[in-house]
Amino acid sequence: METLDRTGTTPARPGLRELKKQRTRAALLRAAYTLFIERGYDSTTVDAIVEAVGVSQRTFFRYYSGKEHVALGVQEMAMEHFYEAVRARPPQEPPLEAMRRAVLEGWETVHETIECVVPVEQYLGMYRVIESTPVLLAAHLRRSAQTEERFARLIAEREGLDVDADPRPRVVVAVFGGVMRVTERLWSAGEDHSVDSMRAITVEYLDQVGPALAGNWRDTRGGPACP
Repeated sequence: METLDRTGTTPARPGLRELKKQRTRAALLRAAYTLFIERGYDSTTVDAIVEAVGVSQRTFFRYYSGKEHVALGVQEMAMEHFYEAVRARPPQEPPLEAMRRAVLEGWETVHETIECVVPVEQYLGMYRVIESTPVLLAAHLRRSAQTEERFARLIAEREGLDVDADPRPRVVVAVFGGVMRVTERLWSAGEDHSVDSMRAITVEYLDQVGPALAGNWRDTRGGPACP
């Protein structure tokens, strides 16, 4: 059965040339991840990556601007998927709810997309490489800040706000982004690396955002109430 996109039509299938490009891009990313995990980021060269795939450096730079770009390729892919999902949410949904539903309802799709490129074990291995490599971690944090700004502007546009005059879009995106980083870290450090496990952790933490921001923590724990 054909899957319809959100316009109600069957999405066009990529042609042979586009499929070849997608496969080459994915092969370069898989090879890079394998080498980064086995040898370390600093000890892996672009030459080693292209040699593993059997293509030229020119081909590599057609798809990636350098090692940093390919190292963060899966994160970039996931964020782009999430951005489009938020943009497609009904305009009447409050910002936090729109982002929550975009993540949870698109979970299977984004993970299927990622697993078509790299297996979950390789994704986790690369996550640890990023966390343990200062230059990559700095790049990851820099890109995360840029991504959050992009999302804040999207939320402001949805709500008809000026992102530079109203702090709420940046605040809600910063909170949401922080929760997602915590859940990913917990998932990667746990024993169950299934999609269901990641989804369950995400639901648990996202459901605590409202109470954590608005509730009285001492009352809920039975401690002394704030004056």
